[in-house]
Amino acid sequence: MFPEKLRNLCLLTIDEARERRVKIAAAESCTGGLLAGLFTEFSGSSDVFERGFVTYSNRAKEEVLGIAGDLIADHGAVSEVVARLMAEGALEASRANLAVAITGIAGPGGGTPMKPVGTVHIACARENKAVLHEACYFGDIGRHEVRMASLETALNMIREQIP
Repeated sequence: MFPEKLRNLCLLTIDEARERRVKIAAAESCTGGLLAGLFTEFSGSSDVFERGFVTYSNRAKEEVLGIAGDLIADHGAVSEVVARLMAEGALEASRANLAVAITGIAGPGGGTPMKPVGTVHIACARENKAVLHEACYFGDIGRHEVRMASLETALNMIREQIP
């Protein structure tokens, strides 16, 4: 289901998180639970992966992660501010001490001139650390490819926040 490169990167992330006793949560929109699925491909990942939230709709982002609806309306679900708040909300709503959030436009439709297909915002929150954010512009490379590229970026961001 997942490319070998992502599987290896996830195993490395699991090992590093386990070594540092870091518990991870994920809040996913455009990846629809794929990051959670990738983590749970591996036996023993429950040592590290605490839970995942698939907040695909704006209402789910509001109800599950506590993001104000007017903020989503003002900035759009695919924005830096929403990604950061998704990560913080997942941290708050879980027993994890690190949370990653992914929100974007995987395509093939849904893009606009201001936010074209392939635009993805990823944020990573860790207790007592600044929230990291990365805006990715993968382009219209295909839905699957945008989602896989988002997972790779999210795993690298998690690894950056582990130490």
